[in-house]
Amino acid sequence: YDEYDWQSKDSCSRWDLLDPVRMTRALRPDGIKWPFAPNGEPTVRLELMTKLNGLDHEHAHDALNDVLASIAVAKLVRDRQPKLFDYVLNIRDKKKVAAFVSSNEPFVYTSGKYANGFQKTAVVQTVAPHPKEQAVLVYDLHFDPDEFTGMTPKELAKIWQWQKDPEAKRLPVKTLKFNRCPAVAPLSVLDKASQERIRLDRKTWEANAAKLKAAKDFPKKLLEALELMEKQRQTQLLGEEQAVDAQLYDSFFDDHDSKLLDVVRAAEPDELSKYGADFNDNRLKTLLPLYKARNYPESLSSDERAAWDKFCAQKLFAGGDKSHLARYFQRLQECATL
Repeated sequence: YDEYDWQSKDSCSRWDLLDPVRMTRALRPDGIKWPFAPNGEPTVRLELMTKLNGLDHEHAHDALNDVLASIAVAKLVRDRQPKLFDYVLNIRDKKKVAAFVSSNEPFVYTSGKYANGFQKTAVVQTVAPHPKEQAVLVYDLHFDPDEFTGMTPKELAKIWQWQKDPEAKRLPVKTLKFNRCPAVAPLSVLDKASQERIRLDRKTWEANAAKLKAAKDFPKKLLEALELMEKQRQTQLLGEEQAVDAQLYDSFFDDHDSKLLDVVRAAEPDELSKYGADFNDNRLKTLLPLYKARNYPESLSSDERAAWDKFCAQKLFAGGDKSHLARYFQRLQECATL
């Protein structure tokens, strides 16, 4: 169910079952057997959930069998904890999510981005609306805001970005997107046992929420930090055109670019080049000539052909012994010796 989603005509998007199951473990675990990973950390891996609870999952990682096993897990959660299941299912519509998280009151949020030690669940406070997406920035109230509210936007941006070092200081702010069907719930779901499981008590989150609200300039600095990160990402993208295809799922495109994409798809090959400068997102500016070359190679000008040949050569040969082409011939050699 981390790969397969439920759809409904009333839903804003596909409903991912993974976070609702995580939330059930954190808030209402009774009646379900919960597995642990070999390192002792809690997990809700599909094959472990089905095995421990006696659910049929004969061929793990077989697509159809995984779907059926996911449905079985969903039924298990619904049967054991129907109130929580129905609540999370019914609030998945993006308009309901937007209204809920924009009330300026703390709420419960379960996400794979949170630590296993907190059962992937936190009490969060909405800090600011996202400037470009249907989303809000939320602060994890496990952490004292005083450590961050005095930082400059540049300092905030530095610790907000992904860091390889697990011990590095991280900004406890996440982007909650309305159309990703996030697993959210009101504070009323947090009984004493739940607070112990997520390692956060009412006194702590109320104190941290009060500090956060008192830091009046923090939302502005946070948005400035976000802008700095976006500029850095776009600069990196322009310098690494080879990576543009992998960048497509980093974030959604704005309304302007989404509408322009429809125009591009309907355009004649000879018209495509003129739309590049009209995109707001540099990913699309970089991708457009690749789209034209891949789909309409006969329409390329001499300059476009030269740029495409350079792109292909770089794609194939970059990395020396580790390049795509070198690994391809190495694999052919391995197969020939079998």
